[in-house]
Amino acid sequence: MDCRGGKRGREKGQRKDRDVHLSKAMSYALRHGAKQLGLQMSTDGFLFVEDLLAHPQFCSYTVEDVERVVATNDKQRFKLRSHPENGRLQIRANQGHSIQVTDLELRPVLAGSADCPAEAVHGTYLRNWPSIQQHGLSRMNRTHIHLAPGLPGEDGIISGMRKNCDLAVFIDVPMALADGIEFFRSENGVYLTAGNAEGKLLPKYFIRTLRLRPTRSVLPFL
Repeated sequence: MDCRGGKRGREKGQRKDRDVHLSKAMSYALRHGAKQLGLQMSTDGFLFVEDLLAHPQFCSYTVEDVERVVATNDKQRFKLRSHPENGRLQIRANQGHSIQVTDLELRPVLAGSADCPAEAVHGTYLRNWPSIQQHGLSRMNRTHIHLAPGLPGEDGIISGMRKNCDLAVFIDVPMALADGIEFFRSENGVYLTAGNAEGKLLPKYFIRTLRLRPTRSVLPFL
């Protein structure tokens, strides 16, 4: 056995684990915990990378680590930019916030427009189905309900639901729009909605529900 090859393999695995840890830590900081961590976030959700890396939780990482995690994230969760005035590197999460962010550069979905989808799908878990079936989807403590343009593995679908979801709920977007519910599309192709006044998408907007595992099968509504 080539000892050098084994060492390279271990180092590659260690770096992957390290990148996963950094990605999860950034997701928490950028979506939920900036204030608790004492990090200053702008109204559009950006933090200065140097401020992030100065925090004790991130001080073992480098700018190169952050850039690599952003570039290789399969769901494109993050965005890097140079500050328009001073050029300092900034980062934000594209969606998934529980903290209020006023300007995520979300594009409104307009009824009747060419890019208005006939349906969008929310990924969840079978254990939640009895409640969802009765009360609808809820944004819970987040600012939006997340929906994908299709199921994981389909062409062009990179984000919108967790890979381990075992239930997919398909939403009639035009019908919800007609009732005054707003939808937006994020930079990485996820559809977002705050739902109705109670933060919900009611069951009347469900087109179908699909069990994803162990085999795919349609679930009845009643």
